[in-house]
Amino acid sequence: MPLTPSSPHRVPKASPAKPARIEVADTAPTEEIQVTVRRRSEPLQKTPVAVSIFTRAQADKLNAHDLSSMLAFVPSANFQTAASANDRVVFVRGMGTTSTSPGVEPSVSTVIDGVVLARAGEALSEMIDLDHIEVLRGPQGTLFGKNASAGAINITTAAPTRAFHAYADAAYFSGDEYRLAGGVSGTLVPGRLTGNFGALVSGFTGNVYNTALGKEVNGYQHRGFRSKLAWTPDDETTVTLGLDYIHANDPVVNGIFSATSRIAYPTGTVTPSPALAAALRSEGINPSNHNATISNNNLTQSIDDNGGVSVTVDRKLGGGYRLTSISAYRRWQNDQNQDYDQLSQPYRGLPQVYDQGRLAFWQASQELRIASPKGHFFDYVAGLYYLHTNNMSDYHREVTALPGDANQSAVGDMHSNLTGNNYAIFGEGNLNFTRNFRAILGLRLLRDDLDFGFNRVSTLPVATLGIRPPLTTSGSTAHNGYGDRIGLQYDITTDINAYFTYSHGYKGPSFNVFPNMQITDTRALKPETNQSFEIGLKSQFWHRRLTLDFAGFIENFSNYQANLPQFVNGGFITTLINAGSVSTKGVEGDMTLRPVRYLTLNGNFAYTYATIDRFNCPSGAASSCNVDGKPLPFAPRWKFVLGADYDRPINDRFSLDLNSVYTWQSQTQYSLAETPDTIQSAYGIWNMSVGLNDRPDRLKLTLVLRNALNTHYASFRKYGNEAGVTNFIARDFNRYGGFELRKEF
Repeated sequence: MPLTPSSPHRVPKASPAKPARIEVADTAPTEEIQVTVRRRSEPLQKTPVAVSIFTRAQADKLNAHDLSSMLAFVPSANFQTAASANDRVVFVRGMGTTSTSPGVEPSVSTVIDGVVLARAGEALSEMIDLDHIEVLRGPQGTLFGKNASAGAINITTAAPTRAFHAYADAAYFSGDEYRLAGGVSGTLVPGRLTGNFGALVSGFTGNVYNTALGKEVNGYQHRGFRSKLAWTPDDETTVTLGLDYIHANDPVVNGIFSATSRIAYPTGTVTPSPALAAALRSEGINPSNHNATISNNNLTQSIDDNGGVSVTVDRKLGGGYRLTSISAYRRWQNDQNQDYDQLSQPYRGLPQVYDQGRLAFWQASQELRIASPKGHFFDYVAGLYYLHTNNMSDYHREVTALPGDANQSAVGDMHSNLTGNNYAIFGEGNLNFTRNFRAILGLRLLRDDLDFGFNRVSTLPVATLGIRPPLTTSGSTAHNGYGDRIGLQYDITTDINAYFTYSHGYKGPSFNVFPNMQITDTRALKPETNQSFEIGLKSQFWHRRLTLDFAGFIENFSNYQANLPQFVNGGFITTLINAGSVSTKGVEGDMTLRPVRYLTLNGNFAYTYATIDRFNCPSGAASSCNVDGKPLPFAPRWKFVLGADYDRPINDRFSLDLNSVYTWQSQTQYSLAETPDTIQSAYGIWNMSVGLNDRPDRLKLTLVLRNALNTHYASFRKYGNEAGVTNFIARDFNRYGGFELRKEF
């Protein structure tokens, strides 16, 4: 089943304070999907926001258990992979911020059980006890925090149940990929305390062979848990304690050589690297877009420890009001090792470069909000918010060159510390002029305070390969900003809803704190802002067997914060700048059809025209810096998700579930430098699964086949750190299959 915002899932009625649970229906789709995209439960078809939903059931059918794999089935979203979780990025409608600097917040906010995550990398490991995710398109800053100028991903995990429930999952796929998960939920103290606990252990050997180390890499090893305790001291109050932790060891490669030359923009001049070609040839590597072999003498890997605790208090007040408090503390430690040169030894003109980095991050947040009762002329959600963040980063680089080489051997070490505080008051509500016609008003007023200190030492007083001279500096900034939303919504009929909204998005100031920063990088970047217009139509026909949702949008961004590719003595680095103005516009559509009983058809698409309107080239930049009118990275013009699901009983005991999903996207530029050799051509991926469900024994076996047509593609493409072009490849770079066995108790 593909991801759709209107897939016919059964949704038990949820209280306004709790996210709705979304499950797979086995009868006609007569019940409405409930979502919490406006911080309280309401029908998806009545929500004036473009939303996509992905459920746990879909995750099982597609073997998609983290954000990168789930977003492949969201037409408006894309994902940049990288060797380290610290560098991975989510894009919505072509908008996202690529930067390793801890001083930059993401354009797409990620929220888990009501807790806003300050760094994108905090949410990129495997999901434990997922219920569903909601992908909100367009600015969401009025209710989802300051870092939601392009969109928000609202993740809901399983809530404790009163009745006893347990499950066990075992999955195995070709390539020695496995996943063992289990959980239990139920009442601990009758009428007062419920709880749940889920855990997983998973791993994958990898789909890239490293000849220098003699083993497969580009895999993962994960283990972790998630738990909730819900205490109801009285009929009006619920206190939920959430705990989670996950350890991820991902030996994701730092690029696989696909070419030993580079093609310049805009001239198209091809510059070969004979030294790289000879080095790869001597190591048995044949660069191509089908290549899945490397020769690195150092193991590139990202090791992450991520966890936190939250306390959510929901209390019913008189008159139908509801007060919610969310107190949270989270820690994230990222250790990365990278074979920067991507070769097994130094060659003439190609030194060995080895990097080690550590990020120690923590955040503490407090949110207090009140929700009014519905049914009055004015209903609203309003609140106060505070977030404190602390980033400590250390980075170590070793360059080993052959004697007499133009680049010299050197060692560089960087240490930085960055702290931030965000204060906000927010609210969004409806002015209900009639039962069917209302205005939407939302506002967030906020303040950002940022401070950083930086120190870099080097064994050389001058720049060498990717290492700049010693530098000690610091800086601070403060800025007041706002986000807003205004609009109109009209219920044409009970099942047809139209809306128009205008939003002002805001992403705060930032510092370009990264290992090779210069004294010119100490000035704070201006906040990134955007003006967004969205018109939408949500409709259902034929007793809700047919759902048609459409959204059109225009978004204009100013002071776009982006990474500009640069070279330091031949070493590839990026520098964060206010790149100028960009825009994204397009149309999105979602269709769900139940033509006959048991059969569900889905068709979703996004047409996104995301371009650079005016690029601010820094002083001294090459003329190729002028990329006005070119497409934004990670913004394919077209993306489709088409699927069919046939789920029917075989007899009184067994039922069969047949699922097919085809995704297709047009060519995608992966670099802001607009180089022709960093473009991924259009490609399509076909996935399918077959499930056999034993209802009395609550046992289900699912057979999964991913990338059935064995279509090779690069999930990211960039210049090699010294020469050539390298690809990053996803789990489904090759065809693979396996099974999942789930037992419910």
